[in-house]
Amino acid sequence: MRVEHRRSSLRAGLAQVVGSSRPLSWINTAYPFAAAYLLAGGDVDAAFVVGTLYFLVPYNLAMYGINDVFDHESDVRNPRKGGVEGVVLDDRWHATTIRAAVLTNVPFLAALVLLGDALSTAVLAVSVAAVVAYSAPRLRFKERPVLDSLTSSTHFVSPAVFAVTLADGRFTVPVLATLAAYFLWGAASHAFGAVQDIAADRGAGIGSVATVLGARRTVRLSMGAYALSAVLMLGAGWPGRLAAVVPIVYLWSVAPFRDLSDDECELANRGWRRFLWLNLVMGFLVTQLLIVMALTS
Repeated sequence: MRVEHRRSSLRAGLAQVVGSSRPLSWINTAYPFAAAYLLAGGDVDAAFVVGTLYFLVPYNLAMYGINDVFDHESDVRNPRKGGVEGVVLDDRWHATTIRAAVLTNVPFLAALVLLGDALSTAVLAVSVAAVVAYSAPRLRFKERPVLDSLTSSTHFVSPAVFAVTLADGRFTVPVLATLAAYFLWGAASHAFGAVQDIAADRGAGIGSVATVLGARRTVRLSMGAYALSAVLMLGAGWPGRLAAVVPIVYLWSVAPFRDLSDDECELANRGWRRFLWLNLVMGFLVTQLLIVMALTS
């Protein structure tokens, strides 16, 4: 009986730790690294495999696990937590989650440092620092309005930047335009995602770009950033500029919430859930475009 109880406890703990890494979002960091590495001239080699695996699971465990540990009070108040949008991490698994994040990250980081050079290591350091600074006590970039969205976007763009440096790729004008557009897309997405949490964050004393600007202005700021992202993609060359339609789709998706009041903030969750699935559709279309670019280069 005691053995069975222990096994049940371990299964529950594993489910909590894995759940805190947001499995639905794993692809959002692994894909940019893998695609950028190959497009920058890299092969399916050790660096590609190690980097893709790192940004698939350990990186997300660090990013979201640390967040779930130090955002526990806000998560308890948040009605959308407890499913694909993030678990409410039980207190008893906080230390385990931090240890799991460290133990899974260190070996991969060491390998990537050995496989890279000074520049790629510097980019990787910025990427990991942004992950820690976003949620860790004292730093808490997530509570610094505007910086929260910029840091969150760094979480997703930095794997692609790291990939280019690791593959000894060149930062040409089309590459820079694409990365800049991607960065704005990420900042816009984070800002919109923060709208649904205005009430929960204010209740827990947590600041964000949305708690400061309010729902209406934050949604409109996101719309503007999506529009500028589309403009920047026009500098990505042909056929890359076709991807300019992607941020326009997201602009269309969040536009219905442009007049949302703070009291209605939780209604934005409908748009956020659409955003999560829209990522899969847009990701597929971008993949087809990348294949065409690879075949025609």
